[in-house]
Amino acid sequence: MTTTSEGSMAVGAYPQAAVVSAPAHQITVCICSFKRAELLNRLLMKLDQQQTQGLFAYSIVVADNDSMRSAEPVVAAFRSTTHLPVAYCIEPQQNIALARNRALQRAEGDLVAFIDDDEFPADDWLCNLFKMYKASGADGVLGPVKPYFETEPMSWVKRGGFFDRPTHPTGHRMNWGQSRTGNVLFRKDILNGLGNPFRSEFGMAGEDMDFFRRAMNTGCTFVWCNEAVAYEEVPPSRCTRSYLLKRALLRGSNFPKHPEQRVRNLIKSLIAVPCYVVCLPVVALFGQHVLLKYLIKLCDHASRLLAFLGLSVVTERQT
Repeated sequence: MTTTSEGSMAVGAYPQAAVVSAPAHQITVCICSFKRAELLNRLLMKLDQQQTQGLFAYSIVVADNDSMRSAEPVVAAFRSTTHLPVAYCIEPQQNIALARNRALQRAEGDLVAFIDDDEFPADDWLCNLFKMYKASGADGVLGPVKPYFETEPMSWVKRGGFFDRPTHPTGHRMNWGQSRTGNVLFRKDILNGLGNPFRSEFGMAGEDMDFFRRAMNTGCTFVWCNEAVAYEEVPPSRCTRSYLLKRALLRGSNFPKHPEQRVRNLIKSLIAVPCYVVCLPVVALFGQHVLLKYLIKLCDHASRLLAFLGLSVVTERQT
């Protein structure tokens, strides 16, 4: 410390206080919810524990797709216990695409993440997505969603791997057919050229692949981060043959809505359906889990063919 001849401190002699700069990036975590109060509460609690390492700040938006506002008390209770900014909005028309768009309208960050209300992340989930985003230079990053069973399922469920999703090496460049919104982070400004990011005509399934297809057609790139893990709740009600077959029928019914390679996919399904029908008696010899795998493939392709004719066997997503 320096002093003047009168013993007073010289101008500028005070030590400078350290200036703490705000993180350069803000992530808005978007959640679309429909009548899953307990699962939503668990997800919010897990999001409250996310590691940031000082690299970014984050907030949460909950888009309630229930006109009765069932998620509102959960969000209000969570707000009273967290330091995180939390926004609540409602999309009264039950349509997952509209709910996603509603959430995006409230997203204030330069980055957007999506996670489903029946999922919950590892504590380093958001941090790993962000680090991969910065390291890769990609426009977005996707991560794995692993099954979490409430109760131990029947052996055929695990043997068949019906709730296992494909994984990829970290850094793998994704194509739109591999992409989902259950675990993703992307730059918000990629939405600028997409009109409605998620299109309501897809109903309750397929709107996410359509989003990635259109984004990639504008030149956006998405990569995989195998370390950014989220878990999906699999209740006993989903561990049934009827659920799995109906899920395949719904998935197939939305496929023709994608404009690319329509003729190629039509021909593929025309060949696949009779082939699967013929092989069913043979694959049944290898166990019911193998038979069910081929029945799912058959339902998927048969539903695609019916959809080309304007017919849909299953139109609503099961909870």
